[in-house]
Amino acid sequence: MTIMLPPEHVDVNVHPTKREVSLLNQEIIVGKIQSAVESKLRKSNETRTFQEQTMELLSSSPLVTRKDSHSSPSLPGSRSQKVPVQKMVRTDSSDPAGRLHSYLDAKPLGEQESRNSLTAVRSSVRQRRNNPTEAADLTSIQLLIREIDSNSHCGLLDIVRDCTYVGMADDVYALLQHNTRLYLANVVNLSKELMYQQVLRRFAHFNGIQLSDPTPLQELIILALREEDLDPDSNENDDLKKKIAEMNTDLLKQKAEMLDECFCIHIDQDGNLGRLPVILDQYTPDMDRVPEFVLCLGNDVDWEEEKSCFQAVSAALGNFYAMHPPLLPNPSGDGLQFYQKSKPAGNPSDRERNDKEMGDDIDEELLSEAKSAWAQREWSIQHVLFPAMRLFLKPPASMATNGTFVQVASLEKLYKIFERC
Repeated sequence: MTIMLPPEHVDVNVHPTKREVSLLNQEIIVGKIQSAVESKLRKSNETRTFQEQTMELLSSSPLVTRKDSHSSPSLPGSRSQKVPVQKMVRTDSSDPAGRLHSYLDAKPLGEQESRNSLTAVRSSVRQRRNNPTEAADLTSIQLLIREIDSNSHCGLLDIVRDCTYVGMADDVYALLQHNTRLYLANVVNLSKELMYQQVLRRFAHFNGIQLSDPTPLQELIILALREEDLDPDSNENDDLKKKIAEMNTDLLKQKAEMLDECFCIHIDQDGNLGRLPVILDQYTPDMDRVPEFVLCLGNDVDWEEEKSCFQAVSAALGNFYAMHPPLLPNPSGDGLQFYQKSKPAGNPSDRERNDKEMGDDIDEELLSEAKSAWAQREWSIQHVLFPAMRLFLKPPASMATNGTFVQVASLEKLYKIFERC
């Protein structure tokens, strides 16, 4: 704003550092400025249309649209209360706008991502909401579902139902906003609990994921046992591992009919794994974790007692289908060094030259596979996990104390800090 005045109307000797000046006829000048601003505002928008919500005792109050040129006098006592800025919520959990992804440069979708339709995901989620699944009539399953309902934490349930996904903070934690608070949420714990609850709700009503190549259970169990060794390449105790694998394979073959009927886990007569259940629509688990899952079925399930058996199998499926970080290291940041090709050690000059060339000597095929796996996981977290959580997850009370949810910021407290500054 520029104000032109005669020099004799300005007194600059009011403040020793000239931070303030005194004007002649200040009231007249302020009045003219006010009139000019009001005139501009009136001409900028002659007919403003806005919505206001009337306060009524009914549970659903209609939205009233009006124009200020034909406004009726307001009733006494019906003045709306202004929300303080420190309590104002500026996000909508149903609207993806405002998430971290909208501030990043859009990248072209790969072939795998292009096949995933966000519309299909949301429509399938809505279909699941409108057509609740029928639980089996088994008393043990009903008891397990009642335990989930009775152990649900009301405060966390409100957060899950109305949260806004912001983005991934690191490999495990996601940022989400609920009202005026920002939380870190452990994606692995949340997805594991959601998958466990969904297995019980979909009990004996699964669709199936048909494996292209049925895999022998014995090979999977031996592979899992070797991964638990400190030295996977060691041949020590191979006979013991083979014996454990044979025993577990025979056990699972005996339980194959029950696993297929109740959990859609198909094991043929030769001991090959051929089918897995669909727990969340549009989501396929990380197949690198199949050996660990099969070993867990053989070792950790109590097959004698019905309730314990169903609970253990459901927990094993929940852990298998949980959205763990991919086994390949995250290629962003420091993780890129894991994809550099190793070079033979030589004299110091050769090592120095190799260090300079290290940035160009990267296993591009492995790096591309890792980028695809991590991108697919983040897409599934945002577009599959969080929409399903809002509809189906009932967080247990233990999540309030085990670090699954951590509050990192509160708008009210931030305003108090700013007021002190």
